[in-house]
Amino acid sequence: MNHPAQAHASHLANVFAQYPIEVQRGEGVWLYARDGRKILDFYGGHAVAGLGYGHPRWLAALENQARQMAFQTNALPMPVRERAAARLVKFAGLGLDTVFWINSGAEANENALKLAFKMTGRDKVVALEQGWHGRTAAAGAVTWGAMEKWYGFPRRPFEVSFTPRNDPSALEFVIDNNTAAAIVEPVQGVGGAYDVGKPMLQALRKRCDEVGAVLIFDEVQCGMGRTGKPFGANYFGVTPDILTAAKALGNGFPVSAIMINAKIAQQIRYDDMGTTFGGGPMACAVAEAVIDTIESESLMANVQQVSDYMRSSCVVGPVTGTQGAGFLLGLKTSRAAKEVQAALMQKNILTGTSGDPHILRLLPAYIMNEGHVDQLSDALAKIPA
Repeated sequence: MNHPAQAHASHLANVFAQYPIEVQRGEGVWLYARDGRKILDFYGGHAVAGLGYGHPRWLAALENQARQMAFQTNALPMPVRERAAARLVKFAGLGLDTVFWINSGAEANENALKLAFKMTGRDKVVALEQGWHGRTAAAGAVTWGAMEKWYGFPRRPFEVSFTPRNDPSALEFVIDNNTAAAIVEPVQGVGGAYDVGKPMLQALRKRCDEVGAVLIFDEVQCGMGRTGKPFGANYFGVTPDILTAAKALGNGFPVSAIMINAKIAQQIRYDDMGTTFGGGPMACAVAEAVIDTIESESLMANVQQVSDYMRSSCVVGPVTGTQGAGFLLGLKTSRAAKEVQAALMQKNILTGTSGDPHILRLLPAYIMNEGHVDQLSDALAKIPA
């Protein structure tokens, strides 16, 4: 008779497609598989590992804070929370001077939307086609295609209108006096490393101002230095009312944040938002260390330089062009991106795909250098177009 554990191949819910790698450890931009392979990682744990794997300053921040205090309730003030918030505000330089710490990108977007409803008293949100904002009730409601594919809830909790991601003229009709918020990724991630662009973001800012709606930038994937600037808001020169950050903010430790302008912050009251693990001392210590490392090691300058090099050297083989910004880069492929991804995996290079079947998505660590890019371009050149 089989033991129950032996009869069941895996006790994990079967909800994730699996890459053909069993990762044992990581170091820098490299993954080491159980079968002995050394794999160059251009995917970065889905835009999370901005500093790469095992960065000494990240490890030291975790260890030092764990020894002092691993966790404590938000009801007890801790200097590390305030210090990390001040560091994030200074890093962004956007005048969004109030921070709420939470745990994940979806949770950050959920709270941002809730604030917009509370502050405006309205009942509609506008989002962009192909946008992705998370799998929770509100964040999923504003995610393009979620209702048809995986949403699962019986209905959206509020009215949602989607607008084309490249048509500023449409905003006059879709954003109106019933609109609480417009939410946008300045550079769409799942949507194909798509640069929404300054004209569209400026038009969103203008229209939200005209009708009194809240403009939310979801920078969970494109923020924290990934564009070569602190945030997409800096990159495009357009400032939202609320900005959400996560992923690379913790370099693998769960942490996210909402950054809020003064007008909205002044209206927040006790119990408008809440969290158990958000603002945990280890998360805040890590966020502070990540920002310090990005700045002290000039990683945003490296992102700009190496991104330009990728754009110039990787249009080979099945790649016909590029899109996106910084290290949220899309390679346009003449054949299915999944086929190119599989061929690269055979050459021990890990990349990502996207909602666009002809976009190979690159989300590497900010420490990636031109020599690593040469390995990618050499591999692409050997793949038939």
